[in-house]
Amino acid sequence: MKLLIFHIGADRYGLRLRDVVRVLPLLELKHLPLAPDAVAGLMDFHGQSVPVIDLCRISGLPTGADHFDTRIIVVDYHAPEGTDHLLGLRAERVLGVQEVADAQLANSGVTAAPFLGQVASDAGGMLQLVELEQLLPASLRATLFQT
Repeated sequence: MKLLIFHIGADRYGLRLRDVVRVLPLLELKHLPLAPDAVAGLMDFHGQSVPVIDLCRISGLPTGADHFDTRIIVVDYHAPEGTDHLLGLRAERVLGVQEVADAQLANSGVTAAPFLGQVASDAGGMLQLVELEQLLPASLRATLFQT
């Protein structure tokens, strides 16, 4: 499967390319007062307001530094309730697309964060899948996506 590879802190992660709508340069976001800490802000995506989550902050880390390869990844987020939404993800050091064979993936054996999936090893070290459907807790989904 093809994955978009990026960093959260010092570690490499991947999103299934099928979920990625667009990768944008880091842009100025509208600040949302009183929003949960993981919310980086709102962006305008072709006239549609799209919430942006900071992957570092939702992972319990401080916001990472802005690098030349920090990007906003716009994804097609399928909520567990069955609704679909555009969601922006602020990701550090987006490296590009990498092919990872299903046979390379194995369970990590750790369930610390529900959105962290299988792992694979390669010449660059360990790589872990981000399970997009599990990324947002119910309370954050309710805040971001009024239905």
